[in-house]
Formats: sequence, structure tokens, C-alpha cells
Amino acid sequence: MESPSRSDPRQRLLDLASERGVSLAGLSDMIGRNSSYLQQFIRKGSPRKLEESDRRTLAQFFGVPDSELGGVEEISRPVAAPRGGDWIEVPRLTVDASAGPGAVASGEAAFDSFRFSRRWLREHGLAGARLSAITVAGDSMDPILRDGDEILVDTAQRSLRDGIHVVRLGDTLMVKRLASAGPGRAALLSQNLAYPPVEVALAELEIIGRVVWKSGRL
Repeated sequence: MESPSRSDPRQRLLDLASERGVSLAGLSDMIGRNSSYLQQFIRKGSPRKLEESDRRTLAQFFGVPDSELGGVEEISRPVAAPRGGDWIEVPRLTVDASAGPGAVASGEAAFDSFRFSRRWLREHGLAGARLSAITVAGDSMDPILRDGDEILVDTAQRSLRDGIHVVRLGDTLMVKRLASAGPGRAALLSQNLAYPPVEVALAELEIIGRVVWKSGRL
């Protein structure tokens, strides 16, 4: 098969992954696909086009326009500034979620807030979310989440499903990928392979919410 050109979304995705130092398997895992999904998309052209939700998640992760990964570039036009009622204040909590061996949560008081427009939340599928922002501590979710990143947690999503979640185990607050480990059990998975999976009983685990967005310094 002919190699993709630099203007091709497949090549752009490959370049972005190389620049950020993240594997295609890790990115596939992040969007909830099998580990070879993006490898096949780039090397074999299957699928021919990324699904919109996958494309938006990847574009958001890399901080690039959706159009660079195959989305339709919208014609820019003047947009009225949001009114006061069109903003949502998301509290930033004085608590870290460990992406390492585990950290004891010392408090959950808000010390500040992020402001998001309701339109932005709707565009990212978060219109009905109950959001709070906390900081990642440690490197077990590297490179998807790095030490010092701030994450938005939707506490309306507290069921056991695949995805990255903030969980409490005893007094320890952690950010991990969750997976079912059989009836009544869950696996806590790290992105950094230096950290082995941890299997626990669901009765011992409190799912605080699903991680739906991240911010961090480049």
C-alpha cells in the first residue's frame, strides 16, 4: 500500500504520536479500541476514516483542530460572546489523584474554579456532566496523564465501565483505567507498564467519577 502523505490525516496522527512520544497502542486504548486499531488505520487504511468521537478525543489530547485528523473544517464566522448565564464554574479541588503508588486524600475543598462555556460542554458531550477538577500526582498513567496535569472528573459516571476513572480504595485516591476482572471484581490498570495491574473486589472500591478531559503544560 502507498505510504500516506503528510497532508493525510493518517500521517498527521503518526507525526503527532511521534512528537508527543506516545504509542499508537496507547492511543487506541485511550479511545476504547483494541491495541492495533490505530496501527491498522495508519498502515492499512482500515477504517478509512476515524469515527467522529474518536477523532475529537485524539484532537483534544494533542491540542490540534479536529480538521487535522480528518474532520470537516468549519467556516469561521463571528460568534457572540457568551452571556453570564452561558458559563459553568467547575471547582478546582484541593486534592490529588495519585497516578503512582497511591496518595491519601487530605481534603476536597474548592480553592478556585475553571470557567467553561455551556456551548463548549455541549460540543464535548458534557452538557449533563457533574464536573470537578483535580490534579494528577505520579507517573503510572504516563504518557496519557502526566504528573501535574489537571483533569475534569464527571461524578455522574460512577458505574464500572472501560475508561480512566478516579477511584477511592480505603483512604487512597487514585486515577486508573478500570476493567472488569470477573463477577464482583475490577482491575486497576496503569498506562505505565512499570506498574502491574491491581485486582480488587468491587465492594472495596468507590468509583468517584470518569475522567473526561485533561489539561497540562507542554
